Amino acid sequence: MKKVVLAYSGGLDTSVAVAWLREQYGCEVITLTVDLGGGSLREGVERRAISAGASRAYVVDARERFVTDFVWPHLQANALYQGVYPLATALARPLIAQLLVEVAQKEGADAVAHGCTGKGNDQVRFDVAVHALDPGLEVVAPMRVGMGLSREQEIDYAHERGIEIPITKASPYSIDANLWGRSIEAGVMEDPWASPPADVFELTVDPALAPAAREITIAFEGGIPVSIDGERLHPLELVDRLSVLAGEHGVGRLDHVEDRLVGIKSREIYEAPAATVLHAAHRALEGLTLSKDTLRFNRLVADELARLSYDGLWFSALHRDLRGYVNSSQRVVSGEVRIRLDHGSATIAGRRSPLSLYDKSLATYEADDAFDHASAVGFIEIFGLPLRVEAARHGAVGKHHGAAWAWTDPLLAGLPQQVTDK
Repeated sequence: MKKVVLAYSGGLDTSVAVAWLREQYGCEVITLTVDLGGGSLREGVERRAISAGASRAYVVDARERFVTDFVWPHLQANALYQGVYPLATALARPLIAQLLVEVAQKEGADAVAHGCTGKGNDQVRFDVAVHALDPGLEVVAPMRVGMGLSREQEIDYAHERGIEIPITKASPYSIDANLWGRSIEAGVMEDPWASPPADVFELTVDPALAPAAREITIAFEGGIPVSIDGERLHPLELVDRLSVLAGEHGVGRLDHVEDRLVGIKSREIYEAPAATVLHAAHRALEGLTLSKDTLRFNRLVADELARLSYDGLWFSALHRDLRGYVNSSQRVVSGEVRIRLDHGSATIAGRRSPLSLYDKSLATYEADDAFDHASAVGFIEIFGLPLRVEAARHGAVGKHHGAAWAWTDPLLAGLPQQVTDK
């Protein structure tokens, strides 16, 4: 290994990793820092990388690329891991891996490196994505192959080598943040019975202390949000503004015990104000504009896309093809959703669309009802035909015989029978 590109956050671990890689492998180290918004970019990161021994330090503003190429496709799909997690960290990893490969190819590097441990999901996401994009690149993870220093040892290591490091109070939590949300774990939260301490949260106020409820209107075009309260906004501005609005009302706190790819159950706290509101609004608009069968199939696609992204398989053919289906299905998901932010909740207050499948003349029970009630008789006759034939040949499941229940289903035969009616 002669030249390596390190995914560099500017924190203690990756600052020490710059020097460690040079000493252990005798290689040139180039750093890559990716700005994904949400406070992910530390001040002075380029200077710190050079002080640690990097020959060059790249700092890339990837916020817009993150939103349009990674966040929006998953919002269109309603993809939430295990129905809860909006994948803020998981969606950032394939983009960082993609940029690592791009810089490595530009610099003629033969390896890339990241600061993941051997216990989490991110190591899989980085390794798999890099090898999918460029199988010839070696992937090194210092925290996984021997660096393994304690915080105190890392500080001493940095001071001995004159490495500039951020001197901050040690946090008991492990935090990852970008514009789509924050992931918080460790500390007291490793006990799933313990309530999250107040200092865990930064983006959302305590719901009990939130101001009076407020309604906002979000407009979508092709399943992508484009405006708030009639003001058309750039994707970054829309997410940032919505994150502040929802956070002020305590919306977006998620407490989830999830199944990691490596086989561990992990208790995670997430703050995702914008994601929480946009997912709720998008689902509401789909309910108005998509058919029952499309909605049913979309739920299957959402679960599969979320799993693939969580597991680090963004660059698989299946992920690509499912995104293609989602993009096609979203052609008609355009309209407006009114949503009420109220002490931690985001409740749908109304929705409308020029492409709506809702027909009031068919749905109403008033005098102008256009539904042909008489036609229901024939529909029920045909719809119920298979069940009538089955019951006639095999007997009805749970059929009632006078004063006793006759269990005709062999799976229920062993259950106690009700002998009398009262």
